[in-house]
Amino acid sequence: MFYRLLLVCTLLLTLSACALPRNGPPPLGTEADISALTRAITELSPSVDPAEAARAARIAYRHTHELAISYQITDPPLIHNVKVNNGSKPRGLCWHWAEDLEKRLLAEDFATLDMHRAIANGDSRLLLDHSTAIISAAGAQMEAGLVLDPWRQGGELFWSPVMSDPRYDWEPREEVLRRNGRVRYVQAGMEG
Repeated sequence: MFYRLLLVCTLLLTLSACALPRNGPPPLGTEADISALTRAITELSPSVDPAEAARAARIAYRHTHELAISYQITDPPLIHNVKVNNGSKPRGLCWHWAEDLEKRLLAEDFATLDMHRAIANGDSRLLLDHSTAIISAAGAQMEAGLVLDPWRQGGELFWSPVMSDPRYDWEPREEVLRRNGRVRYVQAGMEG
């Protein structure tokens, strides 16, 4: 635990030395960004409805922007986490982003798309765990989907195929929480 805390403090000091606060929320995704995500969602399976893919992509970018405003994002993710944990910001931990984005996309009741939740580094004693939302074709495994991660770039939507994410190896959230004795959070729909 001590080494994990030391690692986090060192990382925060390093990031804060080169990270300048923004004047306002992160930018909204462009039409080109939305089109690229639409194509990637459509290409998940021939069964994906292109209109649903377009709606999901637009919502993912728009809702990420709305959450950045709501969460009062002005700093890089780890600095913002410290502010959330000390009570000076309302929300914005990775699991907040994942939960809120997943909830918004689930509200669309897509017929050809499914949502999943995933955690990376869930068993690590050195690395911070990280949560995300994943979108896939209906009935597909999480691993065949796309990571939708608004936290990673401080309120700018990052997305990537799950299996080629350059930074994280994702596992189903429920498996990680059960393995770590946090089953009550799976049942309650929240994380610890």
